[in-house]
Amino acid sequence: MTRYLNFYALFTCTIIAAISLVACTSQYRNHGYVPSEEELAELVVGVDTRDSIEARLGSATFSDILDKSAVYYMRSSVRHLGYQAPEVVERTLVAINFDEKGVLSNIETYDLTDGREILLTQRVTESSVSNQGFLRQLLGNIGRVNPGDFLE
Repeated sequence: MTRYLNFYALFTCTIIAAISLVACTSQYRNHGYVPSEEELAELVVGVDTRDSIEARLGSATFSDILDKSAVYYMRSSVRHLGYQAPEVVERTLVAINFDEKGVLSNIETYDLTDGREILLTQRVTESSVSNQGFLRQLLGNIGRVNPGDFLE
């Protein structure tokens, strides 16, 4: 009987050790798409347009919304390791710029070393409401109405 208990205890410890090792394995997740160097070399500055580039390379990851002067292709690789926070290990950004007529003017490639960390500040808008419930705010505005405002 103790022989079987020792076997099951050893088997259980082996399974727990195997699960623990698997949990500490790095997992990589890739996001996005960046055209290859060969595809970028085929683009001709001053000749290709926004439409021809999109037909050749596919839709961009994102683009300028207001002036449509550039499109961007981005790829990133993120490492997940157990309980630790995810870490970006690779990021590539290809910026394709256009002139006013929509013709290709420049191609730039950036990687993770070209980036810089941006610190975000937290700004809180002050509220004029101080511990008042909804009904108190609604009924509190009754006396503030000036009938002369409606006559104009």
